[in-house]
Amino acid sequence: MSRLEDLADLYGQHIATPWQRTVAGAQRVVMVAYDKELERVLRARKAEFETRTKAAGHDWHEVDLTTAFASWLAADEYREAYFESPDDLQLKLVGEFPEYVADRIRAVLTLPDVTETSVVAVFGAGSLYGFTHVSEVLKGVEPDVRGRLVVFFPGTLEQNNYRLLDARDGWNYMAVPISLHSAGGAA
Repeated sequence: MSRLEDLADLYGQHIATPWQRTVAGAQRVVMVAYDKELERVLRARKAEFETRTKAAGHDWHEVDLTTAFASWLAADEYREAYFESPDDLQLKLVGEFPEYVADRIRAVLTLPDVTETSVVAVFGAGSLYGFTHVSEVLKGVEPDVRGRLVVFFPGTLEQNNYRLLDARDGWNYMAVPISLHSAGGAA
């Protein structure tokens, strides 16, 4: 069995357990952490996670953040000026981009057919590297999570400390972790 199948099995076991409905937003977030080298394989085989979700009786919705930065910058009227002077973009990145990404996720979280039994899966978290922190984005959407928000996270997990792409200092987040490297598989 491949590492991705093992990860999908751990995810399937977790998502099939009964969900507590009285938990805080951060506890409704599931972080599926995997080796960054598996990103392309995971994207090609994400249907395995969808299948396990539906087998557990939950519906599946997706958000792909891969093009978030490009879309955000393309919509800005000063985009050409930022190419001439990229340092000028930093303040706008810090002030506006995390909320833009949160809005993209929130748009799916608040769809009428997303309920307390829905899974909203987020792909493309690695594309945020260097532009914003995943933790900032997640804090912005926690109040909108009705069912479960599953973030596919290319990086490492050590004792609830997440490191995106193994490159940045990690942050401690109280989501439910699922990883092949955590003690016993899924925590």
